Amino acid sequence: MKSAERVKKLRDMMGEQMFRLRFQLAMGQTETLNKIRVLRKDRARLLTIIREKNND
Repeated sequence: MKSAERVKKLRDMMGEQMFRLRFQLAMGQTETLNKIRVLRKDRARLLTIIREKNND
């Protein structure tokens, strides 16, 4: 899989999850705030790995 395909798949997957978590947060489920933070950090880690592989 090419790096561009990985990034697109990652954005699609993370975007959908982030949308669902934001919706839950708006509905008043307070535990979703921690899930959002974890998801953002995971996304950043994955993007860092992809960028490192592109530089090789």
